[in-house]
Amino acid sequence: MIEEYRFGLIIIDGKTYEHDIEVRWTDEVLAWQRKESHIIDVEDVKRAVEQNPDTIVIGTGEAGIAKVTNAAQNFIRENGIELIIDKTEEASKTFNVINDDSLEEEGEQDKVIGLFHLTC
Repeated sequence: MIEEYRFGLIIIDGKTYEHDIEVRWTDEVLAWQRKESHIIDVEDVKRAVEQNPDTIVIGTGEAGIAKVTNAAQNFIRENGIELIIDKTEEASKTFNVINDDSLEEEGEQDKVIGLFHLTC
């Protein structure tokens, strides 16, 4: 699904995105905007949480500058969702592994959402 990440861009299924994105297990890709550029707070993760995924993977940028507030982390976990936070390159790989592994297993696919900050 995610083919490549470089500073400022990510390629998913052959399409290049040059803005922060939300990627869903359904292959849907949405623009992802935050209230504050390098702060990820409850408001910024609500849309993803409302999808009731099993896991949310957050990419905090190339150097990991973006910070996920404790309130946002607690909000995600209180909704029974596993949370993984890492720099965007590693987070995108983790998203792929979770998504691909669940497709190979018998039964229901894991519902994973990736929230990826593409710069900093």
